[in-house]
Amino acid sequence: MNPNELSGLAADIKRWGFELGFGAVGITDTDLSQAEQAHRDWLAKGFHGAMDYMAKHGDKRTRPAELVPGTLRVISVRMDYLPPASANSEMVMADGEKAFISRYALGRDYHKVLRARMQKLCGRIAQEIGEFGYRVFTDSAPVLEVALAEKAGLGWCGKHTLLLSREAGSWFFLGEIYTDLPLPVDAQGQNHCGTCRACIDICPTQAIVAPYEVDARRCISYLTIELKDSIPEELRPLIGNRIYGCDDCQLTCPWNRFAQLTATDDFHVRHGLDDVTLVELFGWDEDTFKSRMAGSAIYRIGYAQWLRNIAVGLGNAPTTSEVIAALEARKNDADEMVREHVAWALLRHTQKAAG
Repeated sequence: MNPNELSGLAADIKRWGFELGFGAVGITDTDLSQAEQAHRDWLAKGFHGAMDYMAKHGDKRTRPAELVPGTLRVISVRMDYLPPASANSEMVMADGEKAFISRYALGRDYHKVLRARMQKLCGRIAQEIGEFGYRVFTDSAPVLEVALAEKAGLGWCGKHTLLLSREAGSWFFLGEIYTDLPLPVDAQGQNHCGTCRACIDICPTQAIVAPYEVDARRCISYLTIELKDSIPEELRPLIGNRIYGCDDCQLTCPWNRFAQLTATDDFHVRHGLDDVTLVELFGWDEDTFKSRMAGSAIYRIGYAQWLRNIAVGLGNAPTTSEVIAALEARKNDADEMVREHVAWALLRHTQKAAG
């Protein structure tokens, strides 16, 4: 294809992407040399914690052509996920008896939704030009998605390390298509954080240790999702009632005044998870968890980790007869990790009662 044909194809790809429900589509090359050293430094500090997968692939995360040989360009896509008609996040977090779940996890598992849409986009491209080389990713392989999206012009990396857009804030998922098509690239996004440090100041565990640098070992999203063992005791009181993920840095970001509600039904609230009590969720047996969380990103953490997280929330909750009864009912749970967190929670209430 000549340059004019490639330019026309790039415009078509963006149009087809919008038709498939993506909020933005951008194209970049594979040069992540600027991001590579920062990523190495982050790993050297141990900020990835137990996420060994962040290091085990070496430089493939920052060198797309090594991960997928023949890659010349990366098509980066954005899909908004903020669900309409969901309970107010601040009000839920302010009620210690409620369970707060990150807004991205209230609907269906985004991995499947984005991957299917990107496959459709690739199918549309193939329909136009014939077979071509590609591979799609959505938080599923060693891909430096924020750096790629920034280079593709979808926004900029905020001080909380999430991608920010002037038109859409940060309530969106990212996906990537690695391709051998030599498409024209878009201009890199420009940073508009300025002197604002709202996300840094509000972080409950002070996990944002410096602008654009997060110590994942302190991040509530890491602690409730990625960490498979016991949550460090000194961090448990800071978690509050956040049982799956944490949205504080997004809720305080002024750019999210421009966030877009999702047009994707799959991301709408399921099973009332936007406004539910800790006691109710703690009462689910494993079959209930599996049936209600089927097709959800939450399913991936498993039942024991789910109970562990809720036990921490109950330990931070107001002392009521319902809370104590719920914890007492699981103090002999079959899972050692659950028992340990329940014991901690009960001790918290005992200590509060003793003044």
